[in-house]
Amino acid sequence: MAESQSTLSDQFLQFAVEKQVLRFGEFKTKAGRMSPYFFNAGLFNTGSSLQRLSEFYAQTLMQKAAERGIQFDMIFGPAYKGIPLVSGTSMEMARLGRDVPFAYNRKEAKDHGEGGTLVGAPLEGKVVIIDDVISAGTSVRESVNIIRASGAEPAAVLIALDRMEKGVRDGADTEHSAVQEVEQHYGIPVIAIANLADLLRYLLTQSANVRLAGWYEKVKEYRSRYGV
Repeated sequence: MAESQSTLSDQFLQFAVEKQVLRFGEFKTKAGRMSPYFFNAGLFNTGSSLQRLSEFYAQTLMQKAAERGIQFDMIFGPAYKGIPLVSGTSMEMARLGRDVPFAYNRKEAKDHGEGGTLVGAPLEGKVVIIDDVISAGTSVRESVNIIRASGAEPAAVLIALDRMEKGVRDGADTEHSAVQEVEQHYGIPVIAIANLADLLRYLLTQSANVRLAGWYEKVKEYRSRYGV
């Protein structure tokens, strides 16, 4: 039986901290901001950590799809980070009783054999895009274009962490986050295993943890300045 979403979020954040995928300190973001935390899903780089990560993706997708009435027929992972994510998620979903097709793209078209840029099941029906985070939305845009060019329709985007912060355009803060802009532009929901609000709640419970104590206020201050 799937765990509650709040528990999933907390467990995911704890897992990310243990694997040093989620770190605290001073980190410069792509937007040029100094962030008190940094998340790099590429550091889930062992078989056991990828397996556990896939459990979080699969359980979150199945829960949220049921709660929000999101219908989907298959899942898609954009190259390169999305390839292990979509593969692992599909295996975990099958274990949980929902066996769905998956596909991913190549960055470079194959000029021999079957050719083309797509690998896996044909893109058909309603497709959930699986990625790590949404920064500028470039990966989502490319994925949506690939899916629609194949005659299918994007149904949702599933990511690990939603930073819930304003984007940057021409050196100025935008009104909406990258996630919000994706939702508004493409008219599809973005699902996250955890978001910044979850992170703040998690840190609030970690006052006795020597490594994490004190970071709640810094992350809260960052959210008050850049959050949406």
